[in-house]
Amino acid sequence: MKLPLLPVTTVGSWPRSEALLKEQRALRAGRSSRERFQALAAAEVAEFVALQEAVGVDVLTDGEQRRDNFYSFVADKLDGVQLMTLGDMLDLVEDKAGFERLLQTLDVPAFGISNPTCVGKVSVREPIALDEARFLRAATDRPIKVPLPGPYLLTRAMWVPEAAGRYYASKEELGEEVVAILADEVRRLVAEGVDFVQFDEPVLTELVFSQGETRTFMCAALAARSDPKEELDFAVGLINQVAEAGKGCRTGLHVCRGNWSQREETLLAGPYHPLVPVFDRLAVDQLVLEYATPRAGPLIPMGGKELGLGAVNPRTAKVETPDEIAARIHEALAHVPADRLWLNPDCGFGTFSLRPMNDRDTARRKLESLVAAAQAVRAELAGAADRREGA
Repeated sequence: MKLPLLPVTTVGSWPRSEALLKEQRALRAGRSSRERFQALAAAEVAEFVALQEAVGVDVLTDGEQRRDNFYSFVADKLDGVQLMTLGDMLDLVEDKAGFERLLQTLDVPAFGISNPTCVGKVSVREPIALDEARFLRAATDRPIKVPLPGPYLLTRAMWVPEAAGRYYASKEELGEEVVAILADEVRRLVAEGVDFVQFDEPVLTELVFSQGETRTFMCAALAARSDPKEELDFAVGLINQVAEAGKGCRTGLHVCRGNWSQREETLLAGPYHPLVPVFDRLAVDQLVLEYATPRAGPLIPMGGKELGLGAVNPRTAKVETPDEIAARIHEALAHVPADRLWLNPDCGFGTFSLRPMNDRDTARRKLESLVAAAQAVRAELAGAADRREGA
């Protein structure tokens, strides 16, 4: 994968059009066909590919246009998994009072987010992201990235004891199943020519920042141990097993503090320092980290890994200027060599299909600023190198 210094990419999701959202709702309600939805989604992906190429993005994604959100879409791909809204789950869980407290912390309706819940033995009905990758690979000659839900996130999401406990003796047993499924998928993606596989594990921050209070936007919070160290050890083991299958392409891990609300007070806050020992143990090439919000704290050493620097905030209407982004890049270069620094938004622009963080025009202008900043700093670095050679 030949790339310039400071490659620009996205974390994954892009706001869906109103037409696609309408079709998605119709499909869920049984008023449309899968073929009709897929045809419309393919056109939207092609449009987003063209946009990225025009703007100057170096490593392309498909905008997750076929997904309802970044992890629950697996319910359409796996047997033994059923989508449940948080409201549906209130009827299922034993600790109803605790779950109601969880819902009260969220800036979304209880029926606004769906969770893939284990309701049987989990098996693959069809590959999770292979069709997306094939379409994207055929649509561009630029390097491509495919985001996948991380194995820890997926295990926590699926493990609701009242349902999953009938089929798996423990969360750990379910985790083994999830690892096997995701590792097989990663091997398929590598064979298909995917250049970069990104694992999304946003809930890692909750373990160190929430101080015992459930603040996640996923009911995956229900499946966490009370001891954060035990839970983090469990997460590292799952992630590394799946990452091992990614040899032959670049692998990355995306960690943030939530991307379901524009209200800062509902989202987690805290520096990455408590996660440094975890990051050091992860067998991935790149850490894709949120840094365009003050809630993320100061930059940290990467321990030899690449940094995917979150340099624009997908949740704000203000479009960062190239100069502002360039200043942030220079800050990062004090911690990471230029050949290990990538640039991306903090998170996706449309993590949840029905709750995009921005409109397409604002999102595009943020990407344009990101590319302009990358080009400016590349020119600065090239000029400095020329001066050193001529001295």
